[in-house]
Amino acid sequence: MALLLLLPAAVTVVSCGNSAGSAKSDATDVPTIAVAKAEKANLTHNLTLTGEFKPYQEIDVMAKVAGYVRQINVDIGDRVRQGQLLATLEVPEMADEINKAKAEIERSQAQVVQAQDEVHRAESNYQIAHLTFTRLDGVLKNRPGLVAQQEVDDAQARDNTASAQVSAAKSNVAAAQHQVAVAQAEMARIQTLFGYTKVIAPFDGVITRRFADTGSMIQAGTSSQTQAMPVVRLSQNNLLRLILPVPESATPTVHIGQQVDVRAPTLNRTFPGKVVRFADKLSLETRTMDTEVDVPNPTLTLIPGMYAEVDLTLKRENDALSVPVTAVDVDPDNEHAGKVMVVDSGDRLQNRPVTLGMQTANRIEVQSGLTSGDLVVIGSRAGLQGGARVKPKVAVLSAEANP
Repeated sequence: MALLLLLPAAVTVVSCGNSAGSAKSDATDVPTIAVAKAEKANLTHNLTLTGEFKPYQEIDVMAKVAGYVRQINVDIGDRVRQGQLLATLEVPEMADEINKAKAEIERSQAQVVQAQDEVHRAESNYQIAHLTFTRLDGVLKNRPGLVAQQEVDDAQARDNTASAQVSAAKSNVAAAQHQVAVAQAEMARIQTLFGYTKVIAPFDGVITRRFADTGSMIQAGTSSQTQAMPVVRLSQNNLLRLILPVPESATPTVHIGQQVDVRAPTLNRTFPGKVVRFADKLSLETRTMDTEVDVPNPTLTLIPGMYAEVDLTLKRENDALSVPVTAVDVDPDNEHAGKVMVVDSGDRLQNRPVTLGMQTANRIEVQSGLTSGDLVVIGSRAGLQGGARVKPKVAVLSAEANP
């Protein structure tokens, strides 16, 4: 009887021992997998463009007149202000031209005085002739026969001649005064040319090249076809241009006044820039549109010729529900459809279809199929089956989204 009573107990003990071993075996078989939370983030799609800094404006400063360099006041690297004297030319024959123009003015003024004196003489003769004619004509009318008609006619003819001489003398005065104006205009022209012997800076900038030295012969730069040698090259570097070739697909996102960050890899610094103009036309060869960004450079830290990079924001989504790119299997036939593997509250896997939106380098927007806080499997999902039990471990990812 005692043996029979002990048998069930033994069976029970053996049975309990097998259950504990099975449970321990199941816990050992549950795999640990890396997961990430579906959470809201600010996503941006950027396009990195490269360009080369250019001066805002750059010119070769030419001389308007031909001459020898008497003095040059600047050299390479000098900062100059608008209106500053850069060089002085010597043109000996121009002094002779000025003296000649002065003499011509004096001669013309003397002719004016002479013509005015002639007017006075002609007016005096006219007064005498007119008075004589008036008197004879009065006598003829009041006392006929006392004065011959021929004598009256001769007096009238002299009166008319004297009147014409007055008009001619006045015309000579006007002609002489006009000649004075012509001489003065010629004098002004020569003085203007003489002013060009002083080579002046047309804007604030930096001398980037010097072509002439003291004593150099400079030809007049009066035409773009001449091979005249400039004096210096002047660049405005306190404001730089950055010309970016924007692809056709990105042109709708470009607008005037757009703020951009300009990175100068050589200096390892970022500078503020602004889109100020664009060609509004695509290049047929490259299918790009030239877009200019102005970059202030008051301390001249940036040097024209340096390369720069600009991240152009093509699209931005704020507070978009997103997951890491490695968590999504995108449908090859539809870029907006895909599926993810979700770990539910019971630590079991679920295959779940999702609708996708904007994608960045690290994250992808989920428009439907997930809620904030859902755990999705990242990395390789080979060998994982829906319904399987897993042990999730939230992975720490860096640079998951843009702020």
